[in-house]
Amino acid sequence: MLKNYFKTAWRNLIRNISFSVINILGLAIGMASAILILLWIQNEMSHDQFHEKKDRLYVANNRDKFNGELWAWSTTPKPLGLALKQDYPEVEDAVRVSDFQTFLFTVADKHLNLNGAVADPGFLNMFSFKLISGNTSALSGNNSIVITQKMAIKLFGNEDAMGKVVKIDSTDNFTVTGILKDLPNNTSFNFEYLLPWSYLKKINQDDGYWGNNSIKTFVLLKPGVSQASFDTKVKNITIDHTKNGEKSTTQVFTQLFSDTWLYSKSENGVYVAGRIERVKLFGIIAIFILLIACINFMNLSTARSEKRAKEVGIRKVAGATKESLILQFIGESVMLSFLAGIFAIIIVEISLHGFNQLVGKRLFIDFSNPSYWLFAILFILFTGLLAGSYPAFYLSSYQPVKVLKGTFVAVNALVTPRKVLVVLQFFFAIFLVICTIIVEHQINYAQARDTGYSRNNLIYVNMQGDVAKNYDLIKQDLINKSAAIAVTKSMSPITQRYSDGWGFSWPGSTEADHKVDFIRMASDADFVKTMGVKLAEGRDIDIKKYPADSTALMLNETAVKVMRLKNPIGAIVKSDGRDWHVVGVVKDFIYESPYEKVSQMVIQGPKAWFNIVHIKLNPAHSIAKNIDIVNQVFKQYNPQYPFEFKFVDEQYAAKFEDENRVGTLAALFAGLTVFISCLGLFGLATYVAENRIKEIGVRKVLGASVASITTLLSIDFLKLVVISYIIASPIAWFAMNKWLQAYTYRIHIEWWVFALAGILSVVIAIGTISFQSIKAALSNPVKSLRT
Repeated sequence: MLKNYFKTAWRNLIRNISFSVINILGLAIGMASAILILLWIQNEMSHDQFHEKKDRLYVANNRDKFNGELWAWSTTPKPLGLALKQDYPEVEDAVRVSDFQTFLFTVADKHLNLNGAVADPGFLNMFSFKLISGNTSALSGNNSIVITQKMAIKLFGNEDAMGKVVKIDSTDNFTVTGILKDLPNNTSFNFEYLLPWSYLKKINQDDGYWGNNSIKTFVLLKPGVSQASFDTKVKNITIDHTKNGEKSTTQVFTQLFSDTWLYSKSENGVYVAGRIERVKLFGIIAIFILLIACINFMNLSTARSEKRAKEVGIRKVAGATKESLILQFIGESVMLSFLAGIFAIIIVEISLHGFNQLVGKRLFIDFSNPSYWLFAILFILFTGLLAGSYPAFYLSSYQPVKVLKGTFVAVNALVTPRKVLVVLQFFFAIFLVICTIIVEHQINYAQARDTGYSRNNLIYVNMQGDVAKNYDLIKQDLINKSAAIAVTKSMSPITQRYSDGWGFSWPGSTEADHKVDFIRMASDADFVKTMGVKLAEGRDIDIKKYPADSTALMLNETAVKVMRLKNPIGAIVKSDGRDWHVVGVVKDFIYESPYEKVSQMVIQGPKAWFNIVHIKLNPAHSIAKNIDIVNQVFKQYNPQYPFEFKFVDEQYAAKFEDENRVGTLAALFAGLTVFISCLGLFGLATYVAENRIKEIGVRKVLGASVASITTLLSIDFLKLVVISYIIASPIAWFAMNKWLQAYTYRIHIEWWVFALAGILSVVIAIGTISFQSIKAALSNPVKSLRT
């Protein structure tokens, strides 16, 4: 029997090759799109799930009220880890990690700036990163270093790196005591080496100040310890350890480490959102695309029901049961689904490299893993059952007496189901088109926002090695050689926040004002000239011209409003036990997210600290020439370190990467849904034209024009597209209006978005239908009436 079913299915597939191709192609594209999205979702959901102790592994967080809102953040003070380990018996281990550490590594004649982390010795025991060489105590020695395979190749080539010595920052020698397998693509860590925590003490970057939140603290609780009860005990640990008359209100709580990747956005001091929202969004899109592909199959299968009605009637007369017919038709759909699945996997393999570049991942199908094959088979079976269920039950329900007598009329029975399916299909497509247009509009709106400073010809360099010592000579040389028109030191790049703080007081400030959080920047001189920001009043900081400017302060306009200063110039602002005098006010400029309002900022004089040198290149020369001169100058004054720089405009553009990625993916999958929908519409139009060929012949003989016949064949489909548009528009508006609420600086959804989507959907539908409609209208009526 199964052999007979297979033969029948294969003959039907070959006999109706055009419809089979449309079915297989639509299913293959839909399945390939869903597989790509599911691979990405699987990667996101598996982040940090591979650690053996994940059920007991937590991240310490802070929670406090600032600017009237309860905030939560994951950086903590350095002494927290030691206090947790020493004073709380529930803690099996606590590990501090200071990431984003960049040091110069020297091996023979190689000099490389590499990014890594500094961690307590228990790191390798707490986390399940695979060691190729060495053991979990590899970080115990003060001069030990653990490196990844990738870094080992960079430094030592094909030689065995174990036991080799590397020099860090031209002063300290470290011995390789462990080699890690390169980090997997589903971890939130991103380092090439691990140094012991003792090295921070040696370079004077370790401190016992409970108000300096600058590192991550990971806590491994003992088996059976309740997170809730532990959080209650440690809640006031920072408050209890704050000394010297300072008053802290910061509370500590923990979050399961395996949840941090998906839930990193806090609301009212609780992590409730983050990447999980994007995972849900693309999960819905995957379902949409697969449904659209399945609807294609349903539509084309039911549209061909008249041709298979006699087959059903004869089979029933011959004794076939309804169950056996259902099994046959579902078997046909599963066979088509398996063929589509093979093509889908081929499409995925071909497109995976480009998709990886788009999403910034290293996704792959592990064909050696049996679970992947099991999932693939189940996925294909599910798709076949979903696509074939309705046609199977529909076709098997025909009454043989009516069919064989010729009294079977399919038109009234088929109109409603097919219309519903077409409307549902184009609803998904139009919904995604509207969402894509709004996402792109929001991105363009933010990109067009005035940054408040000049990004052109502006670069920055990290202050490493002898840069700080030779800064004045470097600055003067760059200007004398006409490579730069202005140079300034700063606390951080103008595109990135390194520091913020509270506890500021000023004339007229209240107790509540002490909990206003200010972004902190720093400058020695020429900040305004180098960055291209605009002065609202007062002057720039200039330590050369005004020696007292070591404690000078500039505010942005938002800070002046928050501080309620009517005459800010000359005001004294107290912070960190020091009096800062305001010398200028700069107009607001975008320092963090271009989608959010500008926060209050203080720009402090040289009594603060510096990490970055900003250089405004000379626009009179080519960028290549300027960079060449800058490179020579830095090589002269800082010869041990490679010259590395970043363009500010490129770093600013990187702020849009996530949104651009979402927009591009939405546009890609919206395009695919439209294509799959149009593929089905093309098949239906083809079938309708074939079924009405004699009617068209009669109409042409009676004088009907090509235009009238084309309109006759197209109008029913266009009505369905319009209905889909009417349903999709308000739902898309509601969904996107909710999405936009996450952005302070956002667009208002305008009418033209829906008008554009409506015009596009109608034009695409007409373009899809018209080919077959015009072809049928141009056919020879004599031939169509004779045969």
